[in-house]
Amino acid sequence: MAHRVYAGTMALLFDLDGTLLDSVTLILASFRHTHRVHFGTDRPDEFWLAGIGRTLRDRFAAITDDEEQIEALIATYREHNLAHHDAQVRPYPRVRETLTSLAERGVPMALVTSKMRVGAEAGLRVLGLESILQIRVCGDDVARGKPDPLPVRMALEALGVDPAEAIFVGDSPHDIEAGQRAGVRTAAASWGPFDPAMLRALQPTYWLRSITDLEPLVDGADGPRRRR
Repeated sequence: MAHRVYAGTMALLFDLDGTLLDSVTLILASFRHTHRVHFGTDRPDEFWLAGIGRTLRDRFAAITDDEEQIEALIATYREHNLAHHDAQVRPYPRVRETLTSLAERGVPMALVTSKMRVGAEAGLRVLGLESILQIRVCGDDVARGKPDPLPVRMALEALGVDPAEAIFVGDSPHDIEAGQRAGVRTAAASWGPFDPAMLRALQPTYWLRSITDLEPLVDGADGPRRRR
């Protein structure tokens, strides 16, 4: 593929839920509702939290191997999630301002999410980032979701950059693994729902305490928070 030159500026790939958008309350409520509707019971929040960052199909395949039932579970989840979306999600601090500033500097960016496209677009509307994150790889675009590297590679292809020219920013172990397997640098968003120790054990390239920590990383990616 033809590769663009950005004068040393790194491309940024972003996960959505738990990274840019605080949607954990909505996700848990949607999983609880879906499980109660179809099975009449619930599961501990820890079960659902562990799968954040993976596709709905993967999550429900851990419950049943019945394809028809998986489709029904996905449909119930999506209906509940979209109906309550805007009331139960919010941007993480400084997300809109930081990504707007990076876009103004010419940093190429893309979204890499396990969320289905309709939900991802709803999230981007809340964030006010539809025009900035126009390149999107969503859960229904891929045959294999994170932690498989395929979604990351698809985003790189769409941006026209090599893995060495990109950083994948995510809050889950699935994000870090997908980025590492795709050969990009990884940045752990420490403000998400995952145990920081779990993320540190995967040795991401960078550790972010705030989304604003990305600002010094994009120019050559030699900022002070790089992990050695």
